[in-house]
Amino acid sequence: MSAASANAGLGRLMAHPGFLRYLVSRTAVSIAVQMQTVAVGWQIYAITKNPLDLGLIGLSQFLPFVLLVLPAGQVADRRHRARILVGCFALEFVCALLLVAFTLSGLAVAWPVFAVMVLFGMARAFAMPAGQALLPNLVPPELFSRAVAVHSSTWQVSVIVGPAIGGLVYLAGPEVVYGSVAALLAVATVLMIGLRTAAPAPATEPASWHTLLEGLRFVYRRKIILGAVSLDLFAVLFGGATALLPVYASDVLDIGPDGLGILRAAPGVGAALVALVFAVRPVARQVGRAMFAGVALFGVATVVFGLSESFWLSLAALTVLGGADMVSVYIRHLLVQLETPDAIRGRVSAVNAVFIGASNELGEFRAGVTGAWWGVIPAVVVGGIASVATAGLWMRLFPALRSMDRFPEPARPPA
Repeated sequence: MSAASANAGLGRLMAHPGFLRYLVSRTAVSIAVQMQTVAVGWQIYAITKNPLDLGLIGLSQFLPFVLLVLPAGQVADRRHRARILVGCFALEFVCALLLVAFTLSGLAVAWPVFAVMVLFGMARAFAMPAGQALLPNLVPPELFSRAVAVHSSTWQVSVIVGPAIGGLVYLAGPEVVYGSVAALLAVATVLMIGLRTAAPAPATEPASWHTLLEGLRFVYRRKIILGAVSLDLFAVLFGGATALLPVYASDVLDIGPDGLGILRAAPGVGAALVALVFAVRPVARQVGRAMFAGVALFGVATVVFGLSESFWLSLAALTVLGGADMVSVYIRHLLVQLETPDAIRGRVSAVNAVFIGASNELGEFRAGVTGAWWGVIPAVVVGGIASVATAGLWMRLFPALRSMDRFPEPARPPA
């Protein structure tokens, strides 16, 4: 692909005002969430000095998320997806205000923050399937792979910018971080209110347990999708180390909250660079091999980070880790959306969100528990080794995914 054709493709994509509004809104939310994550992690560890509490931050988000996300997928297939996001962003705005109020009142225990994270998990449960299912409605099919790459790259920019800003602003106090988060969420809510998209087609059958579970049945029947989402689930579940970054910043590397922000930004740097490459030159061949290679490299980089006592080596390992993870994220997201008819895209996106949520929040809980049991360094190293082993095992369990050369054609509704 020539540079001229790549630039022309990006220009056509940005000419869609709905996509641009969606992109800016979701980026503002992502920056806000990353800032909040840094502040909550540092504040809780400063209060309790217990790595287990860092894991409980993830668990308090995961439990409501996993209970609600499948019904949320059905809602995304039957209700206006942009309006669902408006409600989710508004609830996240309320969560930020509650964190401001708790901090100003002299927070001395962790449970009020865990309660807010439960509300935040509820909002994410509805936002993830609605947001994933909405993106294909905003651009024509021929621009979708590029839209995924651009959306991923801007999200990763937020992963870079958000933690760095959050760590620096935290020096002025956690309440200042939470106030800034609330302002960004307010902007995102207003932008999403102005997004105009078509209403979903009327459902052909009433809501029921049968329709609720259609996304699960679809994923199970599509072994390539099942292999992709489950590979990501177990790799990040075992290898996720971000929950323990406050411990590394405080006790291993001794770099303070601003250094923690830089550490949290490092995976986003690597991921953003990879996503930008994909935006210009989307993956076209040897898709399966690229996904497995990304997961294996993710595990190796996790081991290096776990063993490192050097700030710069840790930063490099986290950067490689983020870039490797983006390969898997990009391929998985394209596979799910390209193979799924729009009528059930919300429910299938909800299943995908269950796997993502389990890998992220439950992975943080796993890291916190094993960090409290074994110590943080063994917990991270063993997790990285388990991620590499997962990649090898999944290559044997899902040979069709391993040998997949090209992405499928976009799913079309029946005539």
